[in-house]
Amino acid sequence: MTQQQIDPITIGIVSISDRASSGVYEDKGLPALQEWLTRAMANPITFVPRLIADEQDLISSTLKDLVDTQGCHLVLTTGGTGPALRDVTPEATLAVADKELPGFGEQMRQISLRFVPTAILSRQVAVVRGQALIINLPGQPKAIAETLEGLKDEHGNSVVPGIFAAVPYCIDLIGGPYIHTHEQVIRAFRPKNAQRPPLA
Repeated sequence: MTQQQIDPITIGIVSISDRASSGVYEDKGLPALQEWLTRAMANPITFVPRLIADEQDLISSTLKDLVDTQGCHLVLTTGGTGPALRDVTPEATLAVADKELPGFGEQMRQISLRFVPTAILSRQVAVVRGQALIINLPGQPKAIAETLEGLKDEHGNSVVPGIFAAVPYCIDLIGGPYIHTHEQVIRAFRPKNAQRPPLA
């Protein structure tokens, strides 16, 4: 299969932080998301980045714009998922949802609990809007990679599956492009009847 035959994909990446969006400190969420996705995916990717404050209406309108206007098939957010008063990302995400997919949040908390007991305070959600998948991720770059990629032993074998293993098939099911992953980073899981030949 040639590069031209691989479906292109448009991905929205959203960093939600009052301080980073106002320039108090440098945002690290957007670079972390872009770096991991570029490393994990074989598809040609168009990124649509947004750095915004912790305002519920602003988050919801940003997510709607990314899906409805920008044509994103996948939107990943980072930040604003804890119990603090300004943490409203889950509420803003659920407000634009057609369907909720609770398993993503459950698995992210399972991964994070391997490291910190405060993972139970995380409220990440994942939803479908139209033909797009929206996932809330943790705020720290290290935690972003861990939840997407999962945990591996010293031999590179999967110990705890990362959530991205389920993303390509989910996007298949909602009518999006076929995602190819680099298996040394993350192996996408699909039923045999949904698989295309691997890339050469």
